[in-house]
Amino acid sequence: MATMQVEVVSPEKVLFSGEASQVITRTLGGGEIAFLPGHAPFLGALIENHTRITLVDGSVLDVAVHGGFVQVSGTTVSILSDAAELAEQIDRSRALSAMERAEEALRREHDVEAAAALARAHARLNATGGVGTAAGAH
Repeated sequence: MATMQVEVVSPEKVLFSGEASQVITRTLGGGEIAFLPGHAPFLGALIENHTRITLVDGSVLDVAVHGGFVQVSGTTVSILSDAAELAEQIDRSRALSAMERAEEALRREHDVEAAAALARAHARLNATGGVGTAAGAH
């Protein structure tokens, strides 16, 4: 099976570095994009999203990505994120509370900060199984 090196890096640390068979993420204005081994060189801006990295053993590493860039070069996919969190590190109840606060603020008036907070909460919740799932059910 063909593989590629995948790195997820935030300003604080390297969240993941390893071999994978596929990466699915979401770019600004481009929607979801999947990268497989041998993909053409690519550079794109990332939006808040649930990125999925399929590891060589078939398991999926779920990551909440909060902006940044994705670069494909040779056999490497690099996600350089403003901030990113592995699903296992996300506090679902805190993300649900943040989503509810942002939705309430947006019901009163359109607020750019509340819209950004809502996007972050959705990325976190989607990485942990989706908005409608029970805590820990993944």
